[in-house]
Amino acid sequence: MNISQVAARTGLPAKTIRYYEDIGLVTPDRRPNGYRDFTQNDAHKLGFLGRARALGFSIDDCRNLLTLWEDKSRASADVRSIAREHLDEIDAKIAGLTAMRHTLAELVQGCAGDNRPDCPILKGLEGS
Repeated sequence: MNISQVAARTGLPAKTIRYYEDIGLVTPDRRPNGYRDFTQNDAHKLGFLGRARALGFSIDDCRNLLTLWEDKSRASADVRSIAREHLDEIDAKIAGLTAMRHTLAELVQGCAGDNRPDCPILKGLEGS
């Protein structure tokens, strides 16, 4: 399979596939003419990586998950640990965004939004 075929099959842009190759996540064979020759297994890896990245896993996490995915003697606890840590990071981001939204909503609510120069939003951003 060439890069455009594997891109169509996995939904990943060719640029992303080339990047994953550059950082060693996939290593397609090369044809005598130098073109990449992706196998079914390469396509499965790329699909796996695409789904993991869509869930927000870092490249390092993806590398570790891919290693575990390929290791048939893996412990599911190792996989769960990576996923749990990522879930905790997502929960922390959600909590931070919720607090940010609450603060901004209070600032917007406190602003009359009229022609007066007094603006509680700007005062709130000043920290006064």
